[in-house]
Amino acid sequence: MTSISNDAAQADLILHNGRIATNDRQQPFVAALAIRDGLIQAIGDDGEIIGHRGPLTQVVDLGRRTVIPGLNDSHLHLIRGGLNYNLELRWDGVPSLSLALQMLREQARRTPPGQWVRVVGGWSEFQFAERRLPTLDELNAAAPDTPVFILHLYCQAMLNQAALRAIGYTSDTHDPPGGMIARDKAGHPTGLLLAKPNAMILYATLAKGPKLPLEHQINSTRHFLRELNRLGVTSCIDAGGGFQNYPDDYQVVDELDRQGALTVRIAYNLFTQKPKEEKQDFARWMKMTAPGAGSDFYRNNGAGEMLVFSAADFEDFLEPRPDLPATMEGELAEVVGLLAANNWPFRLHATYDESISRFLDVLETVHRNVPIDRLGWFFDHAETISDRNIERVSALGGGIAVQHRMAFQGEYFVQRYGAKAAQRTPPIRRMLEMGIPVGAGTDATRVASYNPFAALYWLVSGRTCGGLALYPASNRLSREEALRLYTVGSAGFSGEADKKGRLTVGQFADLCVLTADYFSVPESEIKALESVLTIVGGKPVYATQEFQRLDPPALPVLPEWSPVARFGGYGAPLMPHHANALASAPPCQAHRHGPLHQHDGLGGCMCWAF
Repeated sequence: MTSISNDAAQADLILHNGRIATNDRQQPFVAALAIRDGLIQAIGDDGEIIGHRGPLTQVVDLGRRTVIPGLNDSHLHLIRGGLNYNLELRWDGVPSLSLALQMLREQARRTPPGQWVRVVGGWSEFQFAERRLPTLDELNAAAPDTPVFILHLYCQAMLNQAALRAIGYTSDTHDPPGGMIARDKAGHPTGLLLAKPNAMILYATLAKGPKLPLEHQINSTRHFLRELNRLGVTSCIDAGGGFQNYPDDYQVVDELDRQGALTVRIAYNLFTQKPKEEKQDFARWMKMTAPGAGSDFYRNNGAGEMLVFSAADFEDFLEPRPDLPATMEGELAEVVGLLAANNWPFRLHATYDESISRFLDVLETVHRNVPIDRLGWFFDHAETISDRNIERVSALGGGIAVQHRMAFQGEYFVQRYGAKAAQRTPPIRRMLEMGIPVGAGTDATRVASYNPFAALYWLVSGRTCGGLALYPASNRLSREEALRLYTVGSAGFSGEADKKGRLTVGQFADLCVLTADYFSVPESEIKALESVLTIVGGKPVYATQEFQRLDPPALPVLPEWSPVARFGGYGAPLMPHHANALASAPPCQAHRHGPLHQHDGLGGCMCWAF
């Protein structure tokens, strides 16, 4: 048994009769653990841990379920996602376009006049049984009178005619900088918005929609936190985002932190908002806050992922790689120099190796004057980074946060650059071999899904949402390796590896109990895992099935017409008539029955098989 020095102190909570993965190579699995004051007090066998039981100790029998450390998404847009979660119809995990469109039709009927139906990221056409996007005609038929906005990756948005009218896009509307409004032969907008060469038109159009009032934004954020808890997420690093201004758009998480109502620990980076005024943004923020300022639940993590707009190597694999402007080096050097001089860690969005080479030229120049190798900086994404540039990152003390964006865009990358080039997008195995810090995440919510188990499946299987095998065995990870990136690896990027990522004595008691054994289920079923009990700081924040008694009180959904009130989040529940059809459908002879197995009610199979 391993325990803190005060062995006599009774535990607040004991979990026993489980298979607990500690992430400690010396003691990788234990049967039980004790929690006191929000920390792991002891780990070991059932008989050893029972010694920490006192008259007030709560004891939970895990029933031999698998427990893992709480998952930590190193690149999540939680703050922005929380403000909008209750407004969004999620197609994440929906297995067919026909079901997605039916959800859209029903939500359009439920949405009051003046409000929109939004489907904002987290899905791919290749996840659908039909393997195609919806058509504009289908959107107009599904919602003739209610504005509909559907975001597809970074490349395009689809608007129905009601949305075009609500926004005011007409034949007289000029294409904005960086975007294109598709038009018919008469010059009228069709409803298709194209990101050429960047996504500003998509996000600027989305920003024109109605917002939730503050009370509803608080409710929305709490529901998004609970949704993440359902999927085992207990920590994240928030990467900021466009139209996410500091401090205005942070007042909701500020308030929830003051109330002690956060159920996901958030380390946030500040994302500049004003082109050509980036240095002024950071100089102003340096007078307001500092890295590490805050609590164990809500703290500043430095700058990024946007440092200067000229360094944004926007990735849309349907389009050629963008060339960054010649002004980038000077602008980036000014900002990084300011950050380094003030000991601010930073992160930088970096997709293409060509861009990364130029970024590293700047960082090496700054480093000669003001060292950055102890700042705790890292690149985000790095899908096409070369071995040489990995070496340069290592020499500067940097790391790389990787996300499963290729699970959603892999088919497009292969079409443009070929299957061989896609085999190392990103070269995670090589990064680990070269010893640089690596953390895992999703980049949710506007492109990839926020489901960490979908990302873990991608790391282990190397497959896209559509089932395309991208990576050879040499660039795939074991389940243990993938889990370490999603826990210990991510904790390092917020300077908290000594506090979380492992279920060992003295670390935060953040953990999740799984629906099935992550380490032994068939590979294809990893993506279907969920938590049945999530604990943060020693307190249950989500519980279901045999642990239902531990679940916090239910929270109503505001507004009542919210898509969340009807459909929930990832893997939206089937509608009643679909459930009836599934119950009477004949057995599927072609596929293994897994958690995502479905029939279409007509004798056909709608298995969502990756």
